[in-house]
Amino acid sequence: RTCDQLRCTACDFRVSLYNDYKWDQSCDYLFFRNNMPDLSKLRAKMIRKKGSRAYACQCSWRAIDELTDLQTEQQLRWVCGKH
Repeated sequence: RTCDQLRCTACDFRVSLYNDYKWDQSCDYLFFRNNMPDLSKLRAKMIRKKGSRAYACQCSWRAIDELTDLQTEQQLRWVCGKH
């Protein structure tokens, strides 16, 4: 389970999540900076993968395939925004 209200303290954007997708390897900082949170633009670099979940804010992104503790990733500054 993950919080569905994650917020990034670095860029102050809400973290979006997309079930059954992962990010293309060509994704970079400028792609997310220019396209978040416009899903129609983000789809250009989304790959359908059953069981994955793609996360992104304006400065960071991750695709998760298995149970992962995101708190161990030091570069992520995602915190619960509502609870």
